[in-house]
Amino acid sequence: MSLNLDVAELAATYANKSAQDILKLAFEHFGDDLWISFSGAEDVVLVDMAWKLNKNVKVFSLDTGRLHPETYRFIDQVREHYKIAIELVSPDHTRLEPFVKEKGLFSFYRDGHGECCGIRKIEPLRRKLSTVSAWATGQRRDQSPGTRSQVSVMEVDGAFSTPERTLYKFNPLAQMTSEEIWGYIRMLELPYNSLHERGFISIGCEPCTRPVLPNQHEREGRWWWEEATQKECGLHAGNLIQKA
Repeated sequence: MSLNLDVAELAATYANKSAQDILKLAFEHFGDDLWISFSGAEDVVLVDMAWKLNKNVKVFSLDTGRLHPETYRFIDQVREHYKIAIELVSPDHTRLEPFVKEKGLFSFYRDGHGECCGIRKIEPLRRKLSTVSAWATGQRRDQSPGTRSQVSVMEVDGAFSTPERTLYKFNPLAQMTSEEIWGYIRMLELPYNSLHERGFISIGCEPCTRPVLPNQHEREGRWWWEEATQKECGLHAGNLIQKA
């Protein structure tokens, strides 16, 4: 495993390379220490590419406890399709139970999604990432003009690195468009979340996700009651830090 990589130089060198080339770079430096983050949406493309390069690929997904039934089924479909384990990372019940007891199951409609996402997504992700050296996400620049338009293909994770430990983050699909992603899925007949057939594009937790109308941007289906430019749950908080 390589440490102290020249991230800026590598990011510039690989800025216009294919997603497969970026994954090859990640595996070259981190091998089986690289983890793929799978959200139950178009990340199946990332899993497919990674699996074709490394049959021992390690994949994890955050199980918030509030996902759509279709998303749980899809996660299992992908597990079966590739014959791989997908590690489900769940919230800490000692934090979740008091939160639900105090505020109920839908407090985010009143006071924003930050606290709920913090307990159901960010803490479990921080816990998982504290054990890894590098991870790869399915982030794309066209997903959110407000927060993801500058996503780099490789970066030091500003949100989850610590003074003692540098965490490397790869975004192999950064340059790909939604059209290219779906062309890949259809061409290879990959499994996909059946919610996409009902107008859902960006899929998160069931209470916080809805279909979008024609010509609406995909992120408008997430946390629709909040300010459009701040639609990150904290998993990619570095996007907001860089923008500020």
